[in-house]
Formats: sequence, C-alpha cells, structure tokens
Amino acid sequence: MRTSFFGLEIAVRGLYTSRQQLDITGHNITNVNTAGYSRQVAMQQASAPLGVPSGAGMVGTGSDVVGISRIRDDFLDFKFWSENDDYGEWETKFTMMSELEAIFDEPSDNGMNKVFDDFYFSLQELAKDPSNESVRALVKQNGVAVARYFNSIASSLNRVRSDCNNALKIKVDEVNSYARQIRDLNEQIYKSELNGNVANDLRDQRTELVNKLSKIIDVEATEIVVNKQGAEEKHFQIVIGGSFLVNHFDSFELEVYQNSENMYDIRWADSKNQYVPKSGEIKGYLDIRDGTGSKGEYAGVPYYINKMNEFARTFAKAFNEGIMKDGTKAYTGHAGGIGLDGTTGIRFFTYDGKSSEEFMADGADAYNNITAFNISISSDIENDPRKIATASPNGEAGNNINIAELINTRRDNRMFSEGAPEDFMKALISTLGIDTQYAEKISSSQETIINQIEHRRLSVSGVSIDEEVANLVKFQHAYNSSAKMISVMDEIYETTINRLGIGGR
Repeated sequence: MRTSFFGLEIAVRGLYTSRQQLDITGHNITNVNTAGYSRQVAMQQASAPLGVPSGAGMVGTGSDVVGISRIRDDFLDFKFWSENDDYGEWETKFTMMSELEAIFDEPSDNGMNKVFDDFYFSLQELAKDPSNESVRALVKQNGVAVARYFNSIASSLNRVRSDCNNALKIKVDEVNSYARQIRDLNEQIYKSELNGNVANDLRDQRTELVNKLSKIIDVEATEIVVNKQGAEEKHFQIVIGGSFLVNHFDSFELEVYQNSENMYDIRWADSKNQYVPKSGEIKGYLDIRDGTGSKGEYAGVPYYINKMNEFARTFAKAFNEGIMKDGTKAYTGHAGGIGLDGTTGIRFFTYDGKSSEEFMADGADAYNNITAFNISISSDIENDPRKIATASPNGEAGNNINIAELINTRRDNRMFSEGAPEDFMKALISTLGIDTQYAEKISSSQETIINQIEHRRLSVSGVSIDEEVANLVKFQHAYNSSAKMISVMDEIYETTINRLGIGGR
C-alpha cells in the first residue's frame, strides 16, 4: 500500500504564504509614520499544478508568494515634483518679503512718520525762538535721527540680502548632498535587484530624497530602461537646467562662487557653466537678493534699496537746496539761509559726515553720492548747531523766514513724483504689501495643490492601520487554518501508517 505526503506539502506552503503575509503586514504597521513609505503587498498566486497520472486533470499544489509589490503611482510622484518647486520658490519669497515688511514697520514709534514728525516739530519750536541754542541742539539731534533712520533701513535691507546670499550656499550644499545620496541609493537598488527582486524600501528612500530636492530646484526625475550587453537595466536620472545632476551611478555637483558684487552665483563644479534655476527655493532667494524690479525682474531687496536711496537723495536736495524732484527751485533751501552766527551756504544733510565744502566739492555728483547707507548731517551742523539756517538772506540773523520755508517742505507734494515724503513712503510700503500678499497668495495656492497631490499619494501608497489590522486577522486565520490542516494530515498519516504496520505483522 502506497502513502502520499502531498496534502502535508500543500499545508506547509500555506503556512509559509501566511507567514510572509503576516511579516509584510507587520512591516507596513511598523512604518505607518515613516516619511515617504509606500504600502507593500504580497503577490500571491497558486503554485504550479501537477498532472494526474490517469490523465483526469490537474491537481493544485497550494500557493506561493512570488513577489512583494510597492504600491506607488508614478504619475502622482511626477506631479508632486513638478508643483513642489513652485511652492518652494513662492514660500521663500513670502517669508523674505514678510521680513522686509517688518523692517519698514509702519506705523510705529520707530517708523518714518514718527522720525520726520519729531524732526519737523523741533524745527517749528526753533521757528518760535531762532536764538534758542538748546532747541537748535534738539534740531541737530532729530536731524541725526532722520539720517540714522535711512541708515538703519538700508542696513536692515542689506542684512536680508546677505541672509539670502548665505541661504544660497546652504541650499546648494543640500542639493549636492541629496544628489550623492540618490547616487548611492541607485547603486544599492541596482545590486539588490540583480536577482529580479524589487528594492521597495530603498526606492522609497530615493523618492523621499527627490521630494526634498524638488522643493529646492526644478527637477526632471525619470527611470529609463537601458539595453546593456543584451540585458535590460533600469537607470534613474535627475536633470536640472538641461544637465545631469544624477545619472545612474554618477552625480554631478553645483558650486557657488563670488561675483563682482561679492555675492554668490551658482555654476557646475566640473564644467564651470552657469546654472540658472527656473524655480524652487534657490530661485526665490536669488529673486529676493538680486531683483531690481526693472525689465521684468522681480522687485527684491535691490528695488527697495534703490527706492530708499532715491528718497534720501531727493529729500536731502529739497531740504538743502529747495529743489524738487522735477528740478524746479521752490524754496531758498537751507543752503540759502543764514545761521545764528551769520554763515550761509551750509548744507544740513551730506554723506559720511562731510562738511558742506567737502560735499559740494563733488560737483554735479554731490547728491548722486548720497545713499540711504551714508546720508548724515553735515559736520558743520554737527559741530555748531548755530549754523542751522533759520533766517533769510535779506533779514537779520535771528529771524525765522527761512526756517518757515523749510517747515513747508514736510507737506510739499512737489518733493517727489509720489507727492510729499509720507506719500513716497506710503506708495513704497503699499507696493511692498501688494508684493507680499501676492507671494502669500501664490504660496498658499501651491501649498493647497501640493497637499491635494500628497493626499492622493497617501490614498494610494499610505498605510491604513484599520486595513492592516484587518489583514492581520485574515492572515492569522489563514495561518491557523494551514496549521490545523497539518494537524489533520498528521492524524490521517499516523492512523494509516500504524494500521499498515499492524496489518503487515
């Protein structure tokens, strides 16, 4: 009598299959909070059947796990990467523009209106008594405050520009680091998949790195099939700006170098060719750092520095010479008045603390040399407040005719193209507010798009605890059932073998 162990073999295969399913389920549950992890499922199928000797048909042999699949939608990945760079760019712009808003800080106790109000109030007090030296000292002090207001704004703007410049180097270093990690993962994935397996966890790590990279720069990430010596190989590539950042086992680095302004520009380390980003955080920092707002450029820090330089020059010229923005001479100006000591031709505002004589020695460039960084009161006023020109040339040194004209410059709509000084600042701050709101709007819109894509990715690739627990119960029952089948087969074979043994005696 012949005895077969075929049923026991089927049950053992069931144990192995269920055990693998349980292991995969446990792996999913463990990685429920792992960033970039893709849910994995076993590819289970019936094992190859055996033919019945009588020719009556085929007998099943159980089941096998023939692979472990990584549940991922490549289209959603590509969509995420193509939107993430725009999000990175505008989020950066919004963050930096918000810093610019904080610098101007209007209205506030330290803003332009407060500084100018204090300065002109002291002029009004001096107009009441031009011979009062203590009030003259107050005018000098408030004049210094006006100059320092410009200096402070310019320094703060320059600091933001410097921060953007330093951030560029950090971001370039991050790009190079991600590129090297992706290159190393390409090699690990290639070696792991030589035997036909799929390196699911390594691929997840690579995708997560591309996610981070895509926020910094605009990337084109693809996996291509290459025929090499008659065998097909998968090569993963990342292209930025038309050049390879990663090509299978090779990575290429970017580097920063100092340009003529001692600011960082970006180029390829090997070819030295310039790299100009189209989007991403790097693009955001470059636009904020370098944007002049002219010829289609973004209005970044240089735009606001140029506007503050214009403000300082125009105001200084109007106060000193009585010349408005359009070139008309509306007032005698401080230089045309007479101080308490009888001096005339004194400029109240110069730059770098120069005297009126030194300042006017610059000739036609005198006012062009004034910037928000260097505007100051003249050394003449600094050393002797009696030189503040309150009187008119035709009156006595103690009259207040000239200072009355100087006070009128506060509200003169001819001083700037935009109007009076506060009108200029209102227009500038309004522009800044609009630009900041626009950056916030685009950033928020892109964030919404990114979140929607990410929700779709998670709905495909994410791990659901409820689903995995249900699978855990299902595979546990399958495992127990296979174990029960082994127990039953064991009883059958034991009875059969024992009976055969008894019968043969």
